[in-house]
Amino acid sequence: MKTCFVLPLALLLSCELPPRQTSTSGVRQVADAAVSGAPEEYVMITTAVTMPMYVNHDQATFRRWGKERNVRVSILGPADWDVPAQINTIEEVIGTRPSGLLINGTDPAIGPVIDKAVAAGIPTVVYDSDIPNSRRDAFLGTDWYEIGRMQGEEMARLLGGKGKIAYMGILGLTNMETGFRGLRDVLKRYPGIDVVGKFDDKANVEEAARITADLLSAHPDLAGLCGFDSNSGPGMALAVKEARRAGQVKITTVDWEPEHLQLVREGVIQMLAGQKRELFTWYGAQFLYDRVHQTNRLSASDAQAGITNIPTAVNTGLLRITKANVNEFINRPTQ
Repeated sequence: MKTCFVLPLALLLSCELPPRQTSTSGVRQVADAAVSGAPEEYVMITTAVTMPMYVNHDQATFRRWGKERNVRVSILGPADWDVPAQINTIEEVIGTRPSGLLINGTDPAIGPVIDKAVAAGIPTVVYDSDIPNSRRDAFLGTDWYEIGRMQGEEMARLLGGKGKIAYMGILGLTNMETGFRGLRDVLKRYPGIDVVGKFDDKANVEEAARITADLLSAHPDLAGLCGFDSNSGPGMALAVKEARRAGQVKITTVDWEPEHLQLVREGVIQMLAGQKRELFTWYGAQFLYDRVHQTNRLSASDAQAGITNIPTAVNTGLLRITKANVNEFINRPTQ
């Protein structure tokens, strides 16, 4: 995959990292909020860096944090959902010795390279989904079991405990499988709810819409749909609207992009389980900064004592967004 770096000023540069000690290639940089003369650089490494959810929440907050702290921040990773490419990016960035790494916990496979970063003495924080098999300094993110449980409770309430439902997301992804488990555990208490299938929409709107259309054809009495990735909701809503079943087929899903919020306002989606992505990005970056600056010393030498002087795990919680409160999120001021 050949990709290029893009600066905030939308200047297209060569396919390499801004100089630190070495350079890397084969990744896409979507933000480089350099501050003139800033001695520190903090790097966010994710995958699918152009995904609107990441751009609007994670990356915007990370840039804002960097500006407020007067440090340089960069955001790196492949344009597509490509975990091996993310691993390669982390490998290459380790050699450039940034002040800290903020890594999206996309897959357990990134655990060994996180360990390499920690072994190299680079403060490393994981966000979004934990990589518990790694030596990361801290994790901040959402309890995905709770996402599934929240959707299950809401769906049971919407259906009065009876009806056919289906759910979809990215199958095999650790956090989503945890979410699926939370949903199923709730539904065990409602024998009147019949789950007709679990589907892989590959985080693709068109695929989610296709699956939904097929489900509506195969099950004309389908009563509910639960979504677990950012594109599940818009895809399900598209097919339900085309079938003229909006409001009849209840939809719960994750995330709260403008499209999701508008669909709630229209009554097509009944509930959003929203992650507080700004929190795990902002505080994850701040944890790195506090590690570098030893903001809180817990001993004469925390490193010698084997102490991590920041919280090791933070659950940032969830937002429950319905038609009753959706305008509060639509009218949220720009930060």
